[in-house]
Amino acid sequence: MRDITCKVLVVGAGPGGYVCAIRAGQLGLDTVIVDGAPLGGTCLNVGCIPSKALIHAADAFHRLNEAAAGATQFGLSAASPAIDFARTIAWKDGIVERLNLGVGGLLKKAGVKSIRGWATFVDGKTVDVTTDTGIQTIRAENVVIATGSEPVALPNLAFGDRILSSADALALGAVPMSLAVVGGGYIGLELGTAFAKLGSRVTVIEAADTVLPQYDAELVRPVLARLEALGVEVLTGAQAVGFDDTALKIDRGQGAEAVAAEKVLVTVGRRPKTEGYGLEQLDLDRSGRFLKIDHRCRTSMRGVYAVGDISGEPMLAHRAMAQGEMVAEILAGHRRTWDKVAIPAICFTDPEIVTVGLNPDEAAADGHRTVTKLFPFQANGRAMTTAREDGFVRVVAREDTHLLLGVQAVGAHVSEMAAGFALALEMGARLEDIAGTIHAHPTHGEAFQEAALRTLGHALHI
Repeated sequence: MRDITCKVLVVGAGPGGYVCAIRAGQLGLDTVIVDGAPLGGTCLNVGCIPSKALIHAADAFHRLNEAAAGATQFGLSAASPAIDFARTIAWKDGIVERLNLGVGGLLKKAGVKSIRGWATFVDGKTVDVTTDTGIQTIRAENVVIATGSEPVALPNLAFGDRILSSADALALGAVPMSLAVVGGGYIGLELGTAFAKLGSRVTVIEAADTVLPQYDAELVRPVLARLEALGVEVLTGAQAVGFDDTALKIDRGQGAEAVAAEKVLVTVGRRPKTEGYGLEQLDLDRSGRFLKIDHRCRTSMRGVYAVGDISGEPMLAHRAMAQGEMVAEILAGHRRTWDKVAIPAICFTDPEIVTVGLNPDEAAADGHRTVTKLFPFQANGRAMTTAREDGFVRVVAREDTHLLLGVQAVGAHVSEMAAGFALALEMGARLEDIAGTIHAHPTHGEAFQEAALRTLGHALHI
């Protein structure tokens, strides 16, 4: 096969990689992108997108069951709800396929050459790509590493058969009668909640003292209440020690216990994908498990950049996309630098959690004197009309200038408010700016304005 030379080579076609390649192509740079997996990476194929599809389907099925049991406030009823799970999975797969084709179309439109195959680094400018038709050598002036991350496995719970990764859980052929979820982080609770709504008996095993340890107790409390209402058993301070085909063995400090489980879902975290593609051939500095980058996503080797999960926390698709766009513009000669004020983080549990910027404890740890108040959805008209009044919006601001430092929310559909929260922080909004902006009525977003008003000392609806 004839060698390929290009201006920009992107290794990895996840959110960071394909966005970088598209933008580079738009800017007229000769760009090649390589990945052995389908376009879109973990997020599109076995993560963000398919999991949200399953979460939505599970919630719809759960609401039908509530109606059948006469448990809704709306006067609705249903008879014998059923789910064709194979059809649900096919619908989910159809969404993924559409998005795969969409990414491919966008790359083609931008003039990017896409190669399906696994890349192995020869040096900082060269990779050999193993394709279906042989080895393709690619030489590039600039290389962008966007290889993403992979699930962490436990030595005593190796993936396979009845031990599932998050990707395996999204490809099941049937809903398990019982499911043990090892790891009470956002992935475990999102999928655990979905399978509980689909009819599984779910048990969550978490080694820490609480689930969702990255969020403060005030945000987690409504999620715990909902898990209890759904019949999900949460065991904290518990270590998973093995599986014997009939039950998961756990230890809570008082000897081994058994948790009946048809399937075990292991979600103890993700790690940057640094092995299997010759990265050791490059002399790159590390920052813990990650590749070390500067404020322009440059690694320690000239002409080698890194974006997305491989480059550090937070390992979020939207961070990767923003990095990818920035790197493409830097390679095209634009003056760009990473100067983001805040990156939204969302947990798609029930209810959902959104955090942007600093929470009260983080702000205090950074030396800020703050003012903070929350506005509960129990006092929000739109929340009442959906019969989901659990949760709140909370604002954190500097005491002296009222500059907004952070916004947190927990409640149904609050993920859709994340962009507004982030915009406020990026634009340097103060409490008076939020309070003085007319928020449409009746919407959940009014709680943002009301939280600001309450923090200023003159709440209107509480």
